[in-house]
Amino acid sequence: MKMSESIDKIAPALLKAQKRIGAAKKGADNPFFKSKYADLGSVMEVCKEILNEEGIIVIQAPSTTIDATGLTENLMTCTFMHESGQFVEGSMKLLVPKGNMQDLGSATTYARRYTLQSMAFINSEDDDGNRASGVKTTKDKATSKTPKKPDNAPSFSKKESRGF
Repeated sequence: MKMSESIDKIAPALLKAQKRIGAAKKGADNPFFKSKYADLGSVMEVCKEILNEEGIIVIQAPSTTIDATGLTENLMTCTFMHESGQFVEGSMKLLVPKGNMQDLGSATTYARRYTLQSMAFINSEDDDGNRASGVKTTKDKATSKTPKKPDNAPSFSKKESRGF
């Protein structure tokens, strides 16, 4: 994360905005996981006007950089710039496995959504990232069936635990 030398104007403005920003609506369908998520438009809708009213504009720009090993990296940088000129910004690496423009476009949209959501502290119950990583959500846990222990299965107390 980068920021201007002074943040005495932008910090209070971000605090005021953050107190007013609500959760993004989950209105988009993810057919792969059969779930709903808050898309970029929903995330923008919940914060743009409020940030602007507090004198903050959002700039999201892709760029390239050279990493420590000399490889080119694609980045999405999200900047919150205050009318005073003060700013805070964060970047996210764009993962483009096939290297084509369609994948770059998808990665760009994904990174715009997540950098904006993170920087503006926007809550959403988007679970596509959790499902992709194999992490079960509360909803998943509630709907998954726990196998029933057979009536004749041995039962051990904590004192009797056999360590397996």
